[in-house]
Amino acid sequence: MTDFMEVFTRRVMDIILRIPPGKIMTYGQVAAVAGNPSGARQVARILHACSEKYGLPWHRVINSCFRVSLRDGEQEALLQAEGVLFDSKGRVDPEVYLYLEPYVL
Repeated sequence: MTDFMEVFTRRVMDIILRIPPGKIMTYGQVAAVAGNPSGARQVARILHACSEKYGLPWHRVINSCFRVSLRDGEQEALLQAEGVLFDSKGRVDPEVYLYLEPYVL
């Protein structure tokens, strides 16, 4: 199990590093591309533990409702600085901003 988690963690970090500015992915989408479709919570844990240390663009990963999960305003501000717009309900339009990762495992 440890080997799988190490591989999964490396894949998650690689995928997140590839999200271009002005685009987003969901936790579940990152997990699925990394090989664990039910691993959205693990993606959140990896982001929490590794973002600062590895310079991950954590703000480009949002929840499945296409909203930011953090309510302190920092994530939304970082996305807006990259040109991402939010609707009146705080959602991002996936048809405009969703990054469809071409990553091949």
